Amino acid sequence: MRQRYPTTIDQVIPQRLTWLLDADQIPGRLGRRFAKHGYLLYLVGGTVRDAFMAREHPSIGGEFDFATNARPEAIKKILTGWAEKVYTTGETYGTVAGIKSGHSVEVTTFRRDVYRSDSRHPEVSFSDTIEEDLERRDFTVNALAIKVPQAEMVDPFGGLVDLGRRILRTPTNPERTFEDDPLRMLRLFRFWASLQFAPDKATLEAVKTMANRISIVSAERIRDELSKLLMATHPAEALRGLVRSGLADQFLPELSSLHMAQDPHHRHKDVFAHSLAVAEKASPRLVLRLACLLHDIGKPDTRRYGPKGVSFHHHEVVGARMARRRLEELRYPRAVIDDVSRLVELHLRPHTLKMGWTDSAVRRYVRDAGPLLEDLNELVRCDVTTVNCRRARAIQSRIDQLEQRISELKEQEDLDRLRPPVNGHQVMAYLGIPPGPEVGEIMTILLERRIEEGPYPPVEALETARQWNIGKGRDDPGPPPAV
Repeated sequence: MRQRYPTTIDQVIPQRLTWLLDADQIPGRLGRRFAKHGYLLYLVGGTVRDAFMAREHPSIGGEFDFATNARPEAIKKILTGWAEKVYTTGETYGTVAGIKSGHSVEVTTFRRDVYRSDSRHPEVSFSDTIEEDLERRDFTVNALAIKVPQAEMVDPFGGLVDLGRRILRTPTNPERTFEDDPLRMLRLFRFWASLQFAPDKATLEAVKTMANRISIVSAERIRDELSKLLMATHPAEALRGLVRSGLADQFLPELSSLHMAQDPHHRHKDVFAHSLAVAEKASPRLVLRLACLLHDIGKPDTRRYGPKGVSFHHHEVVGARMARRRLEELRYPRAVIDDVSRLVELHLRPHTLKMGWTDSAVRRYVRDAGPLLEDLNELVRCDVTTVNCRRARAIQSRIDQLEQRISELKEQEDLDRLRPPVNGHQVMAYLGIPPGPEVGEIMTILLERRIEEGPYPPVEALETARQWNIGKGRDDPGPPPAV
């Protein structure tokens, strides 16, 4: 174990952390309560790290994580009567949670987790020292603790130094840390993205060596870490490191394949670099970021060489299927899978209309995008990463024209509810036909007319249905009634 750095708070903790000394704040109040019962209490985890980084602290609201030498039963007794609500769902793992004045409070008994080589679940045993508890944590910058209410700093592994150096390093040797919990390898890249800290060489080399161990981790846990990585402000560099380490091959191999698909249209070194640039530009909305990252994953499978160079015909259709399959394997919710695959499928649509936007083209685009219209427009804009300024301006201008045409048409008609002026029940009643595929056929014809021509009266819709019926060799139902 490295040298411990016990100090008083005023020696190392800057002015921005003096809220910890406030008698009315959660750490001090709860620390005194534990001390009254003869137990130690430490503020731990991201709260401490973020406070040193001058990120927003939870003195007004948010979450607090604590570690203690008290066992779960004792924690529960101490929180009961103090917290407004107490939750014991994590008691098996030593965690008792509560809500106090709008704050989420989690208190966990000092632990030493042991993982079997073939298991994704830890065998939990309790410890009696804060040092042992911090030793099991993922990175030194997260292995910091502040004893409360005394406000003593505990930093056994040099985490404060690593914070200053902006380095991600494991408290013990990285092989042991990743052997204990392989998900920490993916968490390394998540913190790289969210903190903009870089892994040290030994830690990164351990990931390259042990990447296949993440196979024992559940898809749900991998999914959650990947989502957090993608939602970071600047995920591109961490994603690049994720692929170079070989870890991405274990759960998202399509990213590595993008290195092989040269894209002459965007003039990037490879499609992978372009995909990272697109994801980096996008707003941090999960569906949008996933679509940006995966929008070109169909290119390797559709790459063809011809007289004019490389082409990727229908890569958006192939990519949509691939995105759906991959997100299903990662156990994303059905709504996320549907939306991402739809965005991938539609991302080239605006580029097919270079001669201008007719009313029918605008209607069809809005209808196909549905509630994803905002995300689709942003994806199309982010997809412009060419260094050719003239070409970039031309593409952005076309998107500007599209959005202007949508706005103009929305003022004239209800684009958000593109549907025929009559419904299926009205058609069946007029023609005297039962429910079935024929009704769907008629409604499709009526919808296509609505898209091509714009709004039209219900009586004209029924007249169209009448002509369809006569064309099928059936009796004329007579002139349609006024609807």
